[in-house]
Amino acid sequence: MALLDTRHKKKSFSLTVFLLSALVLLLFYIGLTYMDPPIENGITVNFGSMEFGSGREQPQELLRPKQEETPQPVETEKTAAEPEEVDETPEDTSPDKEAENLLTQEREEAIRIQKENEAKRKAEEAARKLKEEAERAERERQAAIERARQEEEAKKRKLDALMGGINNADGTAQGNEGDDALPGDKGQPDGDPYANSYYGSPGSGSGTGGYGLKGRSLASRGKEEQNCNEEGRVVVRIVVDQNGRVIEATPGVKGTTNNHPCLLDPARKTAFLHRWNPDSKAPAQQIGFVVVNFKLGE
Repeated sequence: MALLDTRHKKKSFSLTVFLLSALVLLLFYIGLTYMDPPIENGITVNFGSMEFGSGREQPQELLRPKQEETPQPVETEKTAAEPEEVDETPEDTSPDKEAENLLTQEREEAIRIQKENEAKRKAEEAARKLKEEAERAERERQAAIERARQEEEAKKRKLDALMGGINNADGTAQGNEGDDALPGDKGQPDGDPYANSYYGSPGSGSGTGGYGLKGRSLASRGKEEQNCNEEGRVVVRIVVDQNGRVIEATPGVKGTTNNHPCLLDPARKTAFLHRWNPDSKAPAQQIGFVVVNFKLGE
């Protein structure tokens, strides 16, 4: 054998076998002993099947608590509406549950009151805005009316200044004008203050035909001949200064029957030929009119 080729190896092998044999024999005699079955240790517990019991006889089978028979609900005929479900869970009447229910009710009541207050506040805010808008619209309307009134008064004052202050008369002025024997100012209140006739309109004869300037008498006049063969009446609006001179003439105003250019220009020149008596008390610019009648061949 190649492993035991020397004397020392043989000696070592023999010694090892001897020691192992002695150890095995020793274990058979001095080894640990045990009981079969082993001794039970601990506390014996009786596992029952219920939370209560009495007596000394252990049942061989598991016992179940008896359940109380609940009466079966009597089926009734179903109506068109589905019956309301009834919660059969027993109501908890403990103090904690009552406190919780009370707190929940108070919270719901607080939320409801808060919502009502919020809705009331929004309604009041909307009403206030509508009121402010209505007041603003009313102020704007009143301001517009006041502006229109002031503009109208300004126009009247300007017209009164041009017309000699007829609209500013206070009823204390003196004087008489008319073709009757009785004293007074003959005419119509809504008529033309510059008309030279008391009723109707100027005639259609030849010549200048008519003129008017409140409170002023005519000093001289003339006429410019036409350069065409037209006929008709041309009314010229004139502006006269305090010296009685015509400083502005606009032909073809209301009352004109022929607006042909060959009549408008001579009518304007005819108006400039008119001259009124000077009046230092007259307005700086007084409005009047001159009526020029043209006939065929003239």
